[in-house]
Amino acid sequence: MKAVQQYIKKNKKRQLDELIEFLKIPSISNSPVYKKDVKKAAAYLKDRMKEAGLDKTKIYPTKGHPIVYGEKIIDQKLPTVLVYGHYDVQPPDPLELWDSGPFEPVIKKTKLHPKGAIFARGACDDKGQLYMHVKAFEAMNVNNEIPCNIKFMIEGEEEVGSANLEAFCKKNRKLLQSDMVLISDTSIIDNKVPSVTIGLRGLSYIEVEVTGPDKDLHSGVYGGAVANPINVLCDMIASLKDKNGKINIPNFYKNVVNLSKKERDLMNKAPFSITKYKKGLKIKEVMGEKGYTTLERASIRPTLDVNGIWGGYTGEGAKTVLPSKAYAKISMRLVPDQHPDKITKLFEKHFKSIAPKGVSVKVEPHHGGFPAVTPTNTLEYKAAHLAMKESFGKAPIPVRGGGSIPIVSMFEKVFGVKSVLMGFGLNSDDIHSPNEHYGLFNYYKGIETIPLFFKHYAELKAKK
Repeated sequence: MKAVQQYIKKNKKRQLDELIEFLKIPSISNSPVYKKDVKKAAAYLKDRMKEAGLDKTKIYPTKGHPIVYGEKIIDQKLPTVLVYGHYDVQPPDPLELWDSGPFEPVIKKTKLHPKGAIFARGACDDKGQLYMHVKAFEAMNVNNEIPCNIKFMIEGEEEVGSANLEAFCKKNRKLLQSDMVLISDTSIIDNKVPSVTIGLRGLSYIEVEVTGPDKDLHSGVYGGAVANPINVLCDMIASLKDKNGKINIPNFYKNVVNLSKKERDLMNKAPFSITKYKKGLKIKEVMGEKGYTTLERASIRPTLDVNGIWGGYTGEGAKTVLPSKAYAKISMRLVPDQHPDKITKLFEKHFKSIAPKGVSVKVEPHHGGFPAVTPTNTLEYKAAHLAMKESFGKAPIPVRGGGSIPIVSMFEKVFGVKSVLMGFGLNSDDIHSPNEHYGLFNYYKGIETIPLFFKHYAELKAKK
């Protein structure tokens, strides 16, 4: 792989320039306003995949946003790896909190990224990380060092729940047939402490609507006599957790798999400074479920969080109204063996039951996904371990992530194969937040490491 690594080093500027052009496209999947931009991003990706040497590059339409596919079949007898990623991005709001335009990529040096980081929406999640695979493939292809068959399937709906991906996978089982799935949409502990994610939380995402009177009312005339939906909603949400941070929904914890003391002690050995953690977030203290460390709260315990709340008058100046409606978006991160659909139903039943008679409540489920855990004794994990160790010069630590990638469990259900989560971002990269960024070190380290993964995976499969 010496020639591959030399090629990567010689082409760093082009690798970055191409990513910058990709990041300029506002491929926001949750709004029809950006439908043309999402298609433009898919087309850009397809063209770059074809230029890199992938065959049968094609854009497959779905009921939502398109899926980009490409492959390189070296020998049917060799193992096949399916690379998954997503080219859609989160909305950039609130725009006023960005230091530069979310779709005007700029490179700036920071304390954590002394070699520079690229600031733009999607830089880390997931355009920067998926594009590492395109450039890594190009380097292997140009130097005739592709050790196994490689397929790419890149979707445009991950940020809105991958609603059409499962149907596409079932319909195209033969096309997508592989021995494993490789995903770079996670993070490492630190640029000096590599890690491989072995677990992800699931998700139940819900929107609630509380309605009082049939129209906004004068708060002086009716205030104190009629239920205020915003006040009621706030009271209902506040009741969902007790003083110890435990969620007050009946049977919510029924199927939670509790880790042993040995497992918890092991995960808490990962390098972590609570002082640096608080300083980095500019907070005075952490909060969460009593009896668990910050690392545990953010990975192996379920959560319930309000992601947005609104209602009434929010414009400039004053308008003394008692609103007709109030809304909130609520997400619950789930852990093994919680079932997203069952948790959604438990939430709906409980939330409606605690509503006072003066209001009516509507609960609308959005999207969700199952939690997933990847064993560390598989050939796939071992290949990721060896690749990270070779490129970083240090063995990676297996960690559980707090985020959700619902398609991981779906791939196992539909294809019967495991996924490897070999990401290169940092938790401080502000994904889903203003000023999202991705370190140039991390981008290039990913391009450097991915060919090593393929090498080790092919060698391990050959020895089996």
